[in-house]
Amino acid sequence: MSTSPAATAIPEQRATRDARHDRLFAGLLKACALIVLASLLGAAFATLWGGREAFGTFGWHFLANSAWDPGNQDYGALVPVYGTLATSFIALLIAVPVSFGIALYLSEVAPRWLRTPVASAIELLAGIPSIIYGMWGLFIFAPFFAEHIKPWLTNYLGNNPDDGHPSWVAAHVPFVGKMFASDYPFGASILTAGIVLAVMIIPFISSVMREVFQTVPTRLKESAYALGSSTWEVVWDIVLPYTRSAVIGGIFLGLGRALGETMAVTFVLGNAMELSSSLLDPGASIASTIANQFSEAVGLQKSALMALAFLLFVVTFIVLLIARMMLRRLASREGR
Repeated sequence: MSTSPAATAIPEQRATRDARHDRLFAGLLKACALIVLASLLGAAFATLWGGREAFGTFGWHFLANSAWDPGNQDYGALVPVYGTLATSFIALLIAVPVSFGIALYLSEVAPRWLRTPVASAIELLAGIPSIIYGMWGLFIFAPFFAEHIKPWLTNYLGNNPDDGHPSWVAAHVPFVGKMFASDYPFGASILTAGIVLAVMIIPFISSVMREVFQTVPTRLKESAYALGSSTWEVVWDIVLPYTRSAVIGGIFLGLGRALGETMAVTFVLGNAMELSSSLLDPGASIASTIANQFSEAVGLQKSALMALAFLLFVVTFIVLLIARMMLRRLASREGR
């Protein structure tokens, strides 16, 4: 029985059409990826080009200079870079343990009727605009910090307490006395900004941790419990090894949010372009400096702000690169 030419042509036409559609779909996906890459490179080049005058005028001295004097046209990035890194590190130091506790409680300990309301509350916190956190920090937390927390820190950890007698910690632990010594009477400070940032990024990190903890197969955990393991042993020996790559990714996601935060930090950081070793003194970050001065900046000052924007881009890129390297290293260990 012979097959007619028309019957043979129909499958061939369909295969040709499907191949053409597949090529079109692949091209569209490639274009989307290239748009992201082009936007990334465009933003980096635009900030670098805008800051070329500052880089050309100050050179590498721009990174190590702590001065910011528009009157004398002397600009340096040290104070904003230090403020950005210090506040982000404080935020991460507070947020990671708290987020881990929240995610662990919701995935392993909390009763089922409580998991959904608490998880919904965390997602709601993640959706609150940053300016709301900034207003809360400025009008509520900063005055509370100045009245109740800061005096305790300066008296028990600082090297110049009110009674003139430093505590044992301030006298014997290096750098602690300077870190918590301050004559600034208000609540805006690097530590305040770090705490507010921690409150902001906790919902992001805890949500990621909770989601990845729930991907652990139930049989693995039940087998560990059946062998007599405690909840902590199950988490430490089963849950974390299974999800550590995703957990590290969530932590660096929160760190990226903290590095680039603008409004909340601007409200509570104090915006003082002075380098201080104390966490209780006001400071400045890259984002807050740009937000405060860009509208009125001209000439070399505007170029210096664009150079700061490029440095923020570089710092964020380095952080994400470190995250990728850590995840790749963990993946290679799992492969072995």
